[in-house]
Amino acid sequence: MKKENIISKEDAVFRMNKNGDWYNEHGKFEHPKIIRYFNASIKKDKSGYYVHQETEDFIEKVYFHYEDTALFVIDIKENEDIILILNNKDTIKCDPGQLCCRNDNLYLQIPEHRIKFKDRALLKISKFIEEEDGQLLFKRKGKSYPVGSA
Repeated sequence: MKKENIISKEDAVFRMNKNGDWYNEHGKFEHPKIIRYFNASIKKDKSGYYVHQETEDFIEKVYFHYEDTALFVIDIKENEDIILILNNKDTIKCDPGQLCCRNDNLYLQIPEHRIKFKDRALLKISKFIEEEDGQLLFKRKGKSYPVGSA
């Protein structure tokens, strides 16, 4: 069995802001490969979100500070269903009944996660969202779903 190395939030040397950008003591991460690596390594357990790394000798979990949420919808694919592509490379079928807004941001609220839409995904999904009498509605395939408040 591999040794597990756990690093607490307090000892982590990186963090994520409310827009899903990674930072360390030197500032915002700029290199796309490093950003993709960190995003793809996000996992969650009962203690919270962490970046996961596994080598031949050990498993490392680095819990990190984040503002708002650690998961983001970065793109969508539309076919019979709307598939949400997350920053950690997971995909989720969009359930319009789980969409909600807070502070002019759109989220998908599922039991395990609150997932925020980044600009690109928000732009793509916005064609299904309309406002009627002050209420946001998600409309697709002849059905209408109210977008709740988070």
